[in-house]
Amino acid sequence: WVLLSGLLVLAAFSVWLFLTAYKLPQVDFLAEQGASLQIEVSDWHGRYYPYTVGPRNPHWTGLTNIPRHLRNAVLAGEDFSFYSHNGVDWFELRESILKDIRERRFARGASTITQQLAKNLFLTRDKSIKRKVQELLLAFWLERKFTKDQILSLYLNRVYLGAGTFGVDAAARRYFGKGAEAVNLYEAAILAGLLKAPTRFSPARNADLSHERAALVLGAMVEEGYVAQTGAQQALKERTRGRPASGAQARYFADWIVAEVQSFIGEIDQDITVVTTLNPYIQKVAEEELVRMLEEEGERRGVGQAALVVMDPDGALRAMVGGRSFDASQFNRATQALRQPGSAFKPFVYLAALEAGFTPDMRITDAPLSIGGWSPKNYADKYFGEVTLREAFARSLNSVAVQLSERVGREKVVQTAKRLGVAAPLSAHPSIALGTSEVTLLELTGAYAAFANRGQGAWPHGIEEIRAADGRLLYRRQGGGPGQLIGSQELSQMHNLMTASVEWGSGKGAKIGRPAAGKTGTSQDSRDAWFVGYTAELVAGVWMGNDDASPTKDVTGGSLPAVLWGRVMHRALDGIAPQPLPQADGPMIALDTDSIGGFLNRLIEGLTGDSAGNPRLQAPEDDQAAARPQKKAFDHDEILKHR
Repeated sequence: WVLLSGLLVLAAFSVWLFLTAYKLPQVDFLAEQGASLQIEVSDWHGRYYPYTVGPRNPHWTGLTNIPRHLRNAVLAGEDFSFYSHNGVDWFELRESILKDIRERRFARGASTITQQLAKNLFLTRDKSIKRKVQELLLAFWLERKFTKDQILSLYLNRVYLGAGTFGVDAAARRYFGKGAEAVNLYEAAILAGLLKAPTRFSPARNADLSHERAALVLGAMVEEGYVAQTGAQQALKERTRGRPASGAQARYFADWIVAEVQSFIGEIDQDITVVTTLNPYIQKVAEEELVRMLEEEGERRGVGQAALVVMDPDGALRAMVGGRSFDASQFNRATQALRQPGSAFKPFVYLAALEAGFTPDMRITDAPLSIGGWSPKNYADKYFGEVTLREAFARSLNSVAVQLSERVGREKVVQTAKRLGVAAPLSAHPSIALGTSEVTLLELTGAYAAFANRGQGAWPHGIEEIRAADGRLLYRRQGGGPGQLIGSQELSQMHNLMTASVEWGSGKGAKIGRPAAGKTGTSQDSRDAWFVGYTAELVAGVWMGNDDASPTKDVTGGSLPAVLWGRVMHRALDGIAPQPLPQADGPMIALDTDSIGGFLNRLIEGLTGDSAGNPRLQAPEDDQAAARPQKKAFDHDEILKHR
């Protein structure tokens, strides 16, 4: 019976082993060493941003072009017996199994470079006996199929090294601004150190941790005889390393574009070129100013992150920054983060009210109110009594916004926001007027674009066309947005309200010396701070806050976000002649163009007992064309002429 039981166990194990091996993935493609899959993301000005999809490197680096000290750094740090084992280090494997048994979990690694290559290329990251056996079988196969140098070359060209890079050459360019063939000893140790934990030991994220890990790698190199003790000490002392090239910009934008490409042409299974709307100068300005603001004020004001988008009035994305550092976090806060917009949602409330017959000069009482037990409060609990809608908007008075929403109907407010492009779910709660439903920065800024686009809807987009490597056209953008969404009179009135906000209201920190309009937004406890606004040429949105939604130190939309918006727009439009805010096609209602009119009306009325406001008159038919600014396309070539 013992013999029979043993045979049955052996037979069962053999069947299981056969099935495990039978389900191994196809591996023949590895012989095609130069295979590549690449998206070339071209910005509006023809500059290319190579973007690798998956673990296949478009710029294959032969082993002879990878310096020996880089190869040795990897061997010392990951697999010092690589050239002597048959794919598996049996001593390390035994120690790993014993440790797993003692701790009753899969705790310790012990994978050789060959095993790591097998796992990275073919297998999932789950920890199971089946996956480990498959890894061993594939390692044996690789050792039989390829030479040691070929295996090492495959590994060095395909291993993930953080920040969206696969392979040592891509990583060297990302972190040091140079190819793998040019890295020095210290840089080689940093790259080898990334193999243990690419994000944690990233030199872009934590230079000190990266240095500590590099010191361990250099120590291992000394122990293995790859470098002299004096050489390792000199490298650690000098800490000489390059810096990323300027071409490392726009990574958040490129990531977003890749996802958009797949929605247009499906799975990407060939090299393609994507012509985008990105403006390299505006992108550079946006990145520089966002980082500058966070470095100057972030720690003091309790702000850890920010995001910014800039687009043309028709929705063409010219810049996108999804966070302070792509290397530290690839989460795109411009497109992925849902946050409460606060008062930046109020333009939809006021537009709904204007369409229902309200006007900027109508008066309403700003005072405490309660709706079903909910009592909205103004900023600092300050109320102004009877005010015009213009003043209420400019001062961002919460009680007035809620009153308007209740009068026109919350569903009407929701419909207005969705009509202009807000796609996120919106709850018709009384607090909808104060922006308590979460949205993304991109969709909110895209909705504002309708105000700058003569009342016509705008769909945020970044792709102009997609072509295959052989030049075949796979996609080309055609048509525009959803058409006219805002009437002529209401558009003029909204310009008037939002200009007042920038000129003398809560958004005055965004003044840039040219016609501009916008709105501030601050969520409860200052967790989110926004400014979204526009000129005749560009529309931009800014969000600032913390990833864990912790409160900032009293940062409001009218403080840091408005200032950041102003800095970016000022530099982006420097040298471009100011243009008046565009009006809708068709009859235009002549408004009091004094943006501070609401405030002056209150002052004059207080002094004389009479209102300075006058009825608005429709422009005579013959004068309507003259009164309306002629549509003028914004030429982005003008931006580069002044650089």
